Amino acid sequence: MLSKYFALSGVIAAFAAYTAAFDVNCDSNYVSYYGQNSARNQKSLGEYCKDAVEDVIVLAFMNGFPNILLNFANACETTFEGSTLLHCPSMAKDIKYCQSQGKAVILSMGGASGAYGFSGDSDAVAFADTVWNMFFKGSSDKRPFDDAVLDGIDLDIEGGSGAGYPAFINQLRSHYASDPSKQYYIAAAPQCPFPDVYLSSTLNSAWFDMVYVQFYNNYCGLNAYPNWFNFEEWDNWVRTKALNKNVKVYIALAAL
Repeated sequence: MLSKYFALSGVIAAFAAYTAAFDVNCDSNYVSYYGQNSARNQKSLGEYCKDAVEDVIVLAFMNGFPNILLNFANACETTFEGSTLLHCPSMAKDIKYCQSQGKAVILSMGGASGAYGFSGDSDAVAFADTVWNMFFKGSSDKRPFDDAVLDGIDLDIEGGSGAGYPAFINQLRSHYASDPSKQYYIAAAPQCPFPDVYLSSTLNSAWFDMVYVQFYNNYCGLNAYPNWFNFEEWDNWVRTKALNKNVKVYIALAAL
């Protein structure tokens, strides 16, 4: 099962019946998180990409960094020889298929559990180089998705310190700029209480394309509408503090 996230523009959005190619500026994009199915009955990534409703698939999670740990539940369980790093050739094939269907496929860093975070900017910059080489257009002797090239990174930071993330984003964007043949994205998934405990400073100082606000498991979730639901605070953040005034704020909900 996928975790379903969807985008709203203002208050209500209509789902597009068909999207030929992902358009980050669209007001009705549909985003799903893939990989965290503890029941072990999730379909292959490619199966979900047959659904025309899907616009962005977020691979969850890289829940350890800078010492990389990947966890896609039962979607990938093989590793490189002599290493604990996942090697996922079947997912690599599916990533390419998803992209051929107009979907963007991005990798989420963080999550509710794991060991992650940076000691400072130099640590973060070095890791941005590593991420580019392992998951994008760089080169590495171990690439979890082989020659598949992802479309972006999502920061779902729910622990540790906020150190280094702006430097990480800026360095990764410098790599993005080296490849004009493809559009790459940076997303974030803060909790709905505003300002976010872990990402507030980063959200105010780095350029984001999409922000998937977790409007669940909190007092300000959609279930608290209209009394405590705080979409307006996030909308105001876009207007007053976000570097990218066209950043799309999504309402993120847990899957049924």
